Amino acid sequence: MHTNFIIRGFGHYAPERVLTNADLEKIVDTTDEWITTRTGIKQRHIVAEGETSSDLGLVAARKALASAGLEPSELTHIVFATFTPDYAIPSAACVLQEKLGIVGQMCLDVQAACSGFLYAMETARGYVALNPSARVLVVAAEVVTSRVNWEDRATCVLFGDAAGAAVLTSGDADETPRVVDIMLGADGALGDLLTVRGGGSAISYKLGQSVGEEYFVEFQGREVFKHAVRHMTSISETLLTRHGMTSADVDVLIPHQANWRIIDAVGRKLGIPLERVFSNVDRYGNTSAASVPVALSEALDLGVIKPGHRVLVPTFGGGFTWGAMLVQF
Repeated sequence: MHTNFIIRGFGHYAPERVLTNADLEKIVDTTDEWITTRTGIKQRHIVAEGETSSDLGLVAARKALASAGLEPSELTHIVFATFTPDYAIPSAACVLQEKLGIVGQMCLDVQAACSGFLYAMETARGYVALNPSARVLVVAAEVVTSRVNWEDRATCVLFGDAAGAAVLTSGDADETPRVVDIMLGADGALGDLLTVRGGGSAISYKLGQSVGEEYFVEFQGREVFKHAVRHMTSISETLLTRHGMTSADVDVLIPHQANWRIIDAVGRKLGIPLERVFSNVDRYGNTSAASVPVALSEALDLGVIKPGHRVLVPTFGGGFTWGAMLVQF
């Protein structure tokens, strides 16, 4: 029996504090003009002191649950996508479960960097396929600024903090929004091009040591750009072909919000005109795993996504990981 995967609700949240390009000019040797022309980013949200990924995820989760008309106690699984969990142990999913005031659900963290939400959604689809009565909360939340080197002007201007969430269940064939399909890929041989190496077992912590650059995001921008555009385009085309579709069948394209140049390039390569591409990178920056669910949730709130729309969501992240999701609204 074929399972239909229904997204019952969406939610998103970004911290109150906004850091503009003008603010960054006072912190690091950069200009608004330089940041805007290269990335399309004008501002980003950053956490308050002590605010964590699970705090952001909690607000987004509550919105998604309210949208789905579900109580936290009705959930069966929590899948949390992040590379910036509150702690190494306990998992962010377990911390979130406690904050939701519930107990007993299976809790799991997924780490696929900026592709995290799609990896988490595919994980959730697996649980729902195994148990059609499952009700899975999928959260993607990042405090990327906790892993940003504020002295590195090439990287610190790119990132922001945010959370997005969705509730996935089984449903009838005619129900929407429905996840039509998800495809994922990875190539570990390219991992060195985008890293946060410090703190793992290869570069472990030692008492009293100073923190070096390896504890923060490091990447080779030109190479990442090239691979991101190629893989997001290729997997999107493969996914559409698998369902007998072309780019012409896509009503809204929502790529991972890394920077405007990548978003624009993917749209051009797929032949999808600008008016069918949704981007909020100018207001949020790159929020890693949170980027896609925040954009989906916001596009719904703004009425960009309408009933009947087919939405294509390609992602790319460190690992390297990539993926594409097709949703029928």
